[in-house]
Amino acid sequence: MLAVTLLLLLAVGSGVLAEPVKFLDCGSKDGSILEVNITPCPKLPCLLHKGGSYSVNVTFSSKIESQGSKAKVFGEIMLVDVPFPLDEPDGCKSGIKCPILSGHSYNYLNKLPIKSDYPSIKLVVKWQLFDDQEGLLFCWKIPVEITS
Repeated sequence: MLAVTLLLLLAVGSGVLAEPVKFLDCGSKDGSILEVNITPCPKLPCLLHKGGSYSVNVTFSSKIESQGSKAKVFGEIMLVDVPFPLDEPDGCKSGIKCPILSGHSYNYLNKLPIKSDYPSIKLVVKWQLFDDQEGLLFCWKIPVEITS
């Protein structure tokens, strides 16, 4: 009975696992994006509910060495980049073991909180991770819709 219960829990839980999302690379120069996962985001555009928080996992490989990294996130509205605040912009505190080494792969992990006072709007999220020389380790974009 216990084995059947565990099997059912695994089957149900597997439906909650993150699926890679299709993204647009927007200028990754010092790294290569291998995969972007956003949880929950079963399809594009990602529906981001006000008051919610979304997990972001980016698997990338570095083409350079860097002592640190810093993330910036923007909402692209009518070709204008509006900054989204991150609780933790330091990539070395977001899953990346620093220093970053050339030829190694890393998992960058962070959260995207959606504040209740954000407007209900369709936009493009642009997520960038800079190395310690201000070069782009990665940059990706996905369409989203902020909703109540």
